[in-house]
Amino acid sequence: MNEVQQRIDDLVKGNRVMLFMKGTAQFPMCGFSGRAIQILKACGATELKTFNVLEDEAVRQGIKDYANWPTIPQLYVKGEFVGGSDIMMEMYESGELQQLLSQ
Repeated sequence: MNEVQQRIDDLVKGNRVMLFMKGTAQFPMCGFSGRAIQILKACGATELKTFNVLEDEAVRQGIKDYANWPTIPQLYVKGEFVGGSDIMMEMYESGELQQLLSQ
């Protein structure tokens, strides 16, 4: 595991709810990241940590390899990859995401 992958791994495993996104929770820089934050807020997510990939090009590219997922945002809960904003929306609508976050 290279240095960037190790940094990502530390963030994913060191935070209960980790969202890699474009921008910040207060100022999302793309619609998908904004939707991801809205979904998490609607779920009452606590312990949410975000990482702005626009501030670190190595992480922006590295996160795509880490989960073998081509897009950002990417949500991780308890060290496990959940998905991007579309998957988050599907899980929210079915109640699955709220259940996952409350465990």
